[in-house]
Amino acid sequence: MKDCAFCAIVRAPETAHVVVDTEACVAFLDRAPLFHGHLLVVPRAHVVTLGDLPEREIEPFFRCIQRIARVMPVALGAQGTFVAMNNVVSQSVPHLHAHVVPRTKGDGLKGFFWPRTKYPSDDAMRDTAAKIRAALADA
Repeated sequence: MKDCAFCAIVRAPETAHVVVDTEACVAFLDRAPLFHGHLLVVPRAHVVTLGDLPEREIEPFFRCIQRIARVMPVALGAQGTFVAMNNVVSQSVPHLHAHVVPRTKGDGLKGFFWPRTKYPSDDAMRDTAAKIRAALADA
């Protein structure tokens, strides 16, 4: 879809801080993260909701999410992760995407009132993406 921001990243991954780029999915840093390292994982094909994702693409998409959730604590010194997905309501970009967010006890994330942070610079985003890519390569 030509007007979809996430399809644009899938077509031109250099426009985002991409951590994973596979046949099934692309994962990149959220520009308005809950915490540094917050990733968005999208299927390559433009689908709006989980219900729209073809059955054959479910397993590779969730395998990608699982891999990221497994290494994120190691890569970023977090204690765990939060994985979430909206379908239509609260879905700021109408392209299926999963949030994988690093978590640490006492980080301030409570219920659904989520604080947003900013990266201090593009270099900080690049460094964070590199840490997660390195942990994925080691896994």
